[in-house]
Amino acid sequence: MKKIRIAFFDAKDYDIESFNKANTGDTIETSFFETRLTEDTVRLAEGYDAVCVFVNDTVNAKVIDGLVSGGVRLIALRCAGYNNVDIQYAYKKIHVVRVPAYSPYAVAEHAMALLLTSIRRIHKAYNRTKDFNFSLNGLTGFDLHGKTIGVVGTGKIGRIFIDICRGFRMNVIAYDKYPAKDSGITYVSLEELWEKSDIISFHCPLTDENRYMVKKDTINQMKKGVVIINTSRGALIESHALLEGIKERKIGAACLDVYEEESDVFFHDFSGHIVEDDTLARLISMPNVIVTSHQAFLTNEALQNIADTTLENVASYFEKDCCSNEICYRCEKLPQCTQEHLSKCF
Repeated sequence: MKKIRIAFFDAKDYDIESFNKANTGDTIETSFFETRLTEDTVRLAEGYDAVCVFVNDTVNAKVIDGLVSGGVRLIALRCAGYNNVDIQYAYKKIHVVRVPAYSPYAVAEHAMALLLTSIRRIHKAYNRTKDFNFSLNGLTGFDLHGKTIGVVGTGKIGRIFIDICRGFRMNVIAYDKYPAKDSGITYVSLEELWEKSDIISFHCPLTDENRYMVKKDTINQMKKGVVIINTSRGALIESHALLEGIKERKIGAACLDVYEEESDVFFHDFSGHIVEDDTLARLISMPNVIVTSHQAFLTNEALQNIADTTLENVASYFEKDCCSNEICYRCEKLPQCTQEHLSKCF
């Protein structure tokens, strides 16, 4: 059988290690490119059967046309979200598959780690004690017990995060456009969630409908001192409005693993350079803001699941002519779509 050739874009050392470890057969041949997939780099994919991309790769109409003209038949996302893919343009041109759940525990646990670090001032204490400063001044936090946390999005990650919060005896309320049936979760409207939550955590995909869900108007509806956590997608929050909310003391703290303009910054070392994004620079400079660089997914277990599922997706597409993890292209069949992934969507 002819080998299936995959071009990996935006590949990091941990990607290369995990995929080489998982690729134990002799049917898939991998090539790794450090550069992101863009309109300028799409030519690198010419002659490959598939490309494997991540969250900051650009898969717009021009890139899709370039992939198709270069003979690429499959886009394999090594992540769950696909807001960086023009899925409607891809329909009937090229197939797209994803990894729907690699480790929901990794992301949910990271969200709680960010929250605890922020409200108990652990990052500040760590920096102090490295300088042998053992003063407790300015390190006063607050209990999670009894606080109301609003969870936006109750998929696998959101529900696991809710379980963690319940372990702290927090009062959990949630919003989801499609509530989970028989889950025991208390669902409320977004307006009520904004008004009642001491802490708000986002665990939903980015869509055109919820882009800038957090903006000036919604921030004004929130409690004074609210803590915001985002481990989902950066553009759920309008960054300038977030910054203004912090400056006005409306937002008490922000814990961000994602940022709306992260594609040119995250996953790279700029420690010796001047960051040109003024909003990001100001957010990072705030004492009540913690930023991690989209690392919530980064555990050994998640990397193994991502590699295993991605390779299974590719093999299933080329060898079985179907894939259970093909995305929904929002085609003309909606809302009557009956796709059960027993065959390709087109």
